[in-house]
Amino acid sequence: MVMYFYPPSVEELISYLNKLPGVGPKTAQRLALHLLNTRADDALGLAEAIREARAKVKRCRICGNLTDDDCCPVCLDESRDETVLCVVEQPGDCIVIERTNQFHGRYHVLHGALSPMEGIGPAELNIASLMQRLQNSAIKEVIMATNTGVEGEATALYLARQIKPLGIKVSRLAYGVAVGGDLEYTDEVTLGRALQGRLDI
Repeated sequence: MVMYFYPPSVEELISYLNKLPGVGPKTAQRLALHLLNTRADDALGLAEAIREARAKVKRCRICGNLTDDDCCPVCLDESRDETVLCVVEQPGDCIVIERTNQFHGRYHVLHGALSPMEGIGPAELNIASLMQRLQNSAIKEVIMATNTGVEGEATALYLARQIKPLGIKVSRLAYGVAVGGDLEYTDEVTLGRALQGRLDI
């Protein structure tokens, strides 16, 4: 009895989709079949959008954020507060912070976090350009907005040690109990950080 498998071209499509973050084998198969069954214009439009993004998008020469031009809109915006710099791990983090409409300074994107186990050290991140950017600049405060995991914390501490000798204030995003969350469901570490970062009311 001959077992049926997908044609090689479909298997290759599934294989590439399976490489996307959060996409397992079954989801990759479902996405591949959807792309094959959808309108040709939509499927080819997706392929063209990927090709165009790969061809046009580059890193801003100042902050490292994604842009189609030499510099991103934030770096070109003269109305932004140039004395405050927010350091983030990934370009998407800038968008999240922008949506709060609470931050009006500038950004610096590291494109990752320190992770010795994965061979990611300072040289693999956008750190050298950060330190160069801080030299003789108007920046008075650097906000560490790295993730709260082990790698994010290690990255924030490493950068703080590098930056403080320059006489620049280094702060960390406050974090703790989620809005609308119940204390009984909050873990001890998060609650402890919330107590340490408490504010006057």
